[in-house]
Amino acid sequence: MQTLNVDLGDRAYPIHIGAGLLQQDLVRPCIRGRQVCIVTNETVAPLYLEAVERSLDGLLVDRVVLPDGEQYKTLESVNLIFDRLLECRHNRTTTLIALGGGVVGDMTGFAAACYQRGVDFVQVPTTLLSQVDSSVGGKTGVNHPLGKNMIGAFHQPRCVIADTAVLASLPPRELSAGIAEVIKYGLIYDAAFFDWLEASMPRLMAGDPDALAQAIYRSCEIKAEVVAQDEKESGIRALLNLGHTFGHAIEADQGYGQWLHGEAVAAGTLLAADLSCRLGWLSEAELARIEAIHEAAALPVLPPAAMTPDAFLSLMAVDKKVLDGRLRLVLLKGIGEALVTSDFPADTLRETLQHRLNLARG
Repeated sequence: MQTLNVDLGDRAYPIHIGAGLLQQDLVRPCIRGRQVCIVTNETVAPLYLEAVERSLDGLLVDRVVLPDGEQYKTLESVNLIFDRLLECRHNRTTTLIALGGGVVGDMTGFAAACYQRGVDFVQVPTTLLSQVDSSVGGKTGVNHPLGKNMIGAFHQPRCVIADTAVLASLPPRELSAGIAEVIKYGLIYDAAFFDWLEASMPRLMAGDPDALAQAIYRSCEIKAEVVAQDEKESGIRALLNLGHTFGHAIEADQGYGQWLHGEAVAAGTLLAADLSCRLGWLSEAELARIEAIHEAAALPVLPPAAMTPDAFLSLMAVDKKVLDGRLRLVLLKGIGEALVTSDFPADTLRETLQHRLNLARG
């Protein structure tokens, strides 16, 4: 097991990474009261719920099993968590445990932030995407038909337990979606890590445990460092959203759950890279490398052919990075260097959108 620390003063917490962690007594030390509510979904519950419940023997444990899918990341689903907490009379010392992927983690964290104005929660992520990204940093929330993750709160977990052994049960498409977020860390922060990912992609795609553990550790290390500097995204943390403004537009346009989050981020990253290249910041060779690594990870590199530039721009206008009516995007100055900027011509953005859409249409 390897352990990282998210340094947030008296709210600091550990990220434990390793194989077989669900069988170890790591959750219990994070729990301060006697009441616990495990929130999971219909896919994960048959696989791992029993193991987590066994590790909590002697505590008062309730459960909420939600339907599985991004389309259920709604206030209605969060209300099911509140219903259970109130029916079972959970008090302010309760702890919620998020057992699942990013959807479960985001909703459980949001419920914990709101219930009795804030209770503890623990992240036990079961997908690669949630292990490298959404479980770390305290972003919680739900989707709205007009925009992804527009309703939520910052609420840090007590700890994150990333059992790499559970990734063996991931479908290939989910593994690829997680790799999209891993690639992001190399692009925005660490060119040497990007180089390693290019060389290691065959092992990652084959589910090699050692390669996955190394990718998860470095991704979490970067995210922990960024979150410690900028917890509430007033500065450097916004760089973690490379590809996300475009990607969220794709998810909203297509209907939540039709494209996996990582798939939409991949296509969005190529849009950001194309725009960066048109602005003269990224070379054609670097753009080609970025496209090639996403293709090697079996990720989409083009947006949905049925979308239009106007559809993109309308949905992108509902984005948390919009400031005083100006759209801001995460763009690349090179592999390993990113910036948040609104300093790009509107016509150039439209050219990028039209070009990539034309490619998608063949």
